[in-house]
Amino acid sequence: MTSDLFPETKLSLDALRATQLERLREAVRHAYDNQAPYRVKCEAVGVHPDHLRTLDDLRRFPFTAKSDLRDAYPYGMLAIPREHCVRVHASSGTTGRPTVVGYSARDIATWGELMARSLHAGGARPGDIIHNAYGYGLFTGGLGAHYGAERLGCTVVPMSGGFGERQVQLIREFGARVVLMTPSYMLAIAEEFERQGIDPRETAMRIGIFGAEPWTEAMRAEIERRLGIDAVDIYGLSEVMGPGVACEFVETKDGPTIWEDHFYPEIVDPETGAPVADGEPGELVFTTLTKEAMPVIRYRTRDLTRLLPGSMTTMRRMAKITGRSDDMLIVRGVNLFPSQVEEQILRDPALSGHYVIELSRTGALDDLLVRAEARTPLGGHAEARSARELIQRLKGMCGLTATVDVLPPGSIERSLGKARRVIDRRAKD
Repeated sequence: MTSDLFPETKLSLDALRATQLERLREAVRHAYDNQAPYRVKCEAVGVHPDHLRTLDDLRRFPFTAKSDLRDAYPYGMLAIPREHCVRVHASSGTTGRPTVVGYSARDIATWGELMARSLHAGGARPGDIIHNAYGYGLFTGGLGAHYGAERLGCTVVPMSGGFGERQVQLIREFGARVVLMTPSYMLAIAEEFERQGIDPRETAMRIGIFGAEPWTEAMRAEIERRLGIDAVDIYGLSEVMGPGVACEFVETKDGPTIWEDHFYPEIVDPETGAPVADGEPGELVFTTLTKEAMPVIRYRTRDLTRLLPGSMTTMRRMAKITGRSDDMLIVRGVNLFPSQVEEQILRDPALSGHYVIELSRTGALDDLLVRAEARTPLGGHAEARSARELIQRLKGMCGLTATVDVLPPGSIERSLGKARRVIDRRAKD
């Protein structure tokens, strides 16, 4: 339920829209006046902050893309002097130049407040012990969650990733009620509980708040079944702020509520960029309404989802991310997302949530190999049956014929953060 701790979540729809318009006009003006790369884009299409008179007028303004941030590396997108920034975060840069995000002291305070709001929605309460296994450092997850938990009045165990045995030990001995990490890493921790013969239901752990990678409802059911906790979805991205842009309410678990008083959402057609109506699928676009050091106007997240009516507040929800437009695989002319494969794998109780999709090419033909890991050791006949049935489900779902290898438990490398789901060897073949 909404809380007196966060009265903004009780805004009426009229009050929310008025707040959004006021803040949107300030944000666009701030970006136009202080971010030269964005001002150039506006001038190229003939728009000016004075043209923003209604919320619908935002669609006249140009998008911001990840390439804009990379082109401005490292500090070209700052809207305040660099010496007024108190922190910078950055992406890994594994696919090119990293994207660098700066924060003012006010931005850090806002982030902590929104992350506290998110944790409270997800079921955390003041006084809880929170085990934070998100990575600390340039990645926004660890510190973003940490500041929010402290702002909420919780006791934080700043564990970060790795050291599976130690994770289980500290969850047990320190009495964490809430755990924070990626969902794929939570499955690895579940395996460690099982390896040690410990029932996680006998610990104080009751809630897991998971994000930083797409995950399916099947993955949620798997985590809740194995650990006996409520698994809650949190959403964020560093270019917009970090974790805490949106979060599910534990009471409903019906999609993350977007904190619309700070982030204005749109859904656009990923091919044309044209806005689509609420409820229609497309690419999620965000405009920051209160960021000082590095506002972003109409940032294309590449995440594919839908906007849904608010359920716990007047603020809209987002459906679970089905994939990313830049992560979509085209296999023999068929569009395929890793989340679709995950959903089919987890329909078999003999298989775990650990898997890898490998793509290669024989001549002009794409080859699709799915390596899925068994939950417990299976005999040869059971492995063959699971493989055969997964092949049939994949064929029925997308029309593609895959090769499936069912591997023994522990065969697939465990990630300490975002899981690597796809290995595409086609460019090298």
